[in-house]
Amino acid sequence: MKSNLTKRVIVALFGIPVILFLAIAGKGPFLFFALFIGITSFAEFAGMLKRRKYYPNVILGSIAIIALIFNAYFYFVEFEILAFLIVAVALMWEMFRNKESAVANIGATLTGIFYIGMFSSALVAIREFYSDSFFLYDNGGYLIIGILASIWVCDSAAYFIGTALGKHKIFPRISPNKSWEGSIAGLVFAVATMVVFKFLLLDVLTLKDGVIIGLIIGVFGQIGDFAESMLKRDSGVKDSSSVIPGHGGIFDRFDSLIYSAPLVYIYLYYWTTF
Repeated sequence: MKSNLTKRVIVALFGIPVILFLAIAGKGPFLFFALFIGITSFAEFAGMLKRRKYYPNVILGSIAIIALIFNAYFYFVEFEILAFLIVAVALMWEMFRNKESAVANIGATLTGIFYIGMFSSALVAIREFYSDSFFLYDNGGYLIIGILASIWVCDSAAYFIGTALGKHKIFPRISPNKSWEGSIAGLVFAVATMVVFKFLLLDVLTLKDGVIIGLIIGVFGQIGDFAESMLKRDSGVKDSSSVIPGHGGIFDRFDSLIYSAPLVYIYLYYWTTF
């Protein structure tokens, strides 16, 4: 246990500054960071499902995720057209694969592409949200950092307060150690963290924006964690992979970010005043 904690701390000390740099840099560096999250998470997702004898098309999935994320940055085609092409190719490609159930494979492939790939593309959309203004461009990076900080604080608060006070379980079948008490604490701390970021670095947001984005992260970030736990439990694995010492896989570390990012972007796009 102590050795695992040491690994987690060492990885965090090296990893967090890199992520902060990429978020501030934006443009190409952050684009490739989002690609790394999307493609690696999809590969881990496919590896988990193989244990259940479902075989997502990793090659098609990777190509489709690259297309979705690049499209969020360059916007070279309407999303509907891109989605149609992905589904059409997935159906055709499966005709040439002889791997257990075609229906299960197609479903797994498309679920992975649109869950992981499309949701990951929202990270780029958030980072580039203020790209039309030279003076506001850095706010996209600050917002990414604020979202990540809110997720980390939410997770920590939910764990420690849930461990100390948790009595009422949320989804015992999926995540038996998580409680309503811990989840509510995580939500409160997520909102508080986002409000602090609003006052420190994000003057472009109103107080209402900070509260609502914090609520989105506190609610849907935790749902993202439950969603990935559901997939892992069904696949019979503890972690999506062991690529990050002490932390599991990329999918494990960024499941909350992937799930909450599209909803944050939708809020920014439709309800903020920029």
